[in-house]
Amino acid sequence: MLDVLNQLLSWWAEGKASALATVVATHHSAPRPPGASMLVGPGGEAVGSVSGGCVESAVYDLGGEVLAGAPPVLQRYGVSDGDDFAIALTCGGTLDVFVEKIDPTTFPELGEVAETVRAGRPVAVATVIAGPRERLGRRLVVWPDRVAGATGSDRLDGLLRQDTRGMLDAGRSGVLRYGADGPCRGEDLGVSGDELHVFIESFAPPPRMIVFGAIDFATALAQMGSFLGYRVTVCDARPVFATTPRMPGAHEVVVEWPHRYLNAEAEAGRIDGRTVICVLTHDHKFDVPVLEVALRLPDVGYVGAMGSRRTHEDRWKRLTEAGLTEVELKRLSSPIGLDLGARTPQETAVSIAAEIIALNRGGGGARLADRTGPIHLGSTP
Repeated sequence: MLDVLNQLLSWWAEGKASALATVVATHHSAPRPPGASMLVGPGGEAVGSVSGGCVESAVYDLGGEVLAGAPPVLQRYGVSDGDDFAIALTCGGTLDVFVEKIDPTTFPELGEVAETVRAGRPVAVATVIAGPRERLGRRLVVWPDRVAGATGSDRLDGLLRQDTRGMLDAGRSGVLRYGADGPCRGEDLGVSGDELHVFIESFAPPPRMIVFGAIDFATALAQMGSFLGYRVTVCDARPVFATTPRMPGAHEVVVEWPHRYLNAEAEAGRIDGRTVICVLTHDHKFDVPVLEVALRLPDVGYVGAMGSRRTHEDRWKRLTEAGLTEVELKRLSSPIGLDLGARTPQETAVSIAAEIIALNRGGGGARLADRTGPIHLGSTP
């Protein structure tokens, strides 16, 4: 919804109805991720995309039907099985798209959701996308401290509050299944009996990338981090280097001793499982204290440190002497990055970003051309 939120809100505020088509699940090499959306406006306008062009016409037609009074619908688009005129994805993947009517009656909380998203605060929308017809399109809006809306079942609402907050904390979106006796597992959208499938779309603030060491490599990494959607902080104790003009890609530049800054951020609750920490100082008086803090954090997404093999061995020895355990030390990615043969700051930033992506997504970092089988983890050929 995020990619069409401004236009959706504009029609909603005018009391006009539009049809919202949302990718709720993907299989194999699908072109757009869950949450990608397309609108069919009150005047027949088309805004956004669910497939990059492959099935937009079919989704547009479904949107028109929903606006004309048809019930919300969950539609799967996949391989055409040899029919050149069938509606299908040329990439060989599969999309599950949910199409519903949005207006102030069907989604009275939309204004609050938009306000929360614009303020950079977390909120999630849980929508029933499959199940008994009378439940389709019902939704629960979940903030960290309150809930609005209802799905038609107090018991389901109670389960959704807990499950949705868990997904919101992790910044994840996806489909959950519920049955009469409690939650079911998996995301296969084949529906049976009274089972309900709920799409949870999380609008979490951007994950953080904290870069310690305001050097030329940090300049390149800050730009790369911003490009990937991180909120980037560059921190260095040396005010002559830690300046905004030297770090144009960073959202903020902080002059402070790295370990003091990281301690304060952790105590304030601003470090979580999506946070990535990159220590680029390769100077033991800076990086050893901050790594002592980082590697002992209970929940952090990634900790990497730059340096040669010799620097790494010296750093490892100092951290061991500081009392870090083998388990804590194994959380450290050092030397930082994947083996791409990188030399320049820009190439090194790509190397570091590639390692972070590979660890987050479960990739191995090998050349796709040298592999067989599916491209994306968890899919089938």
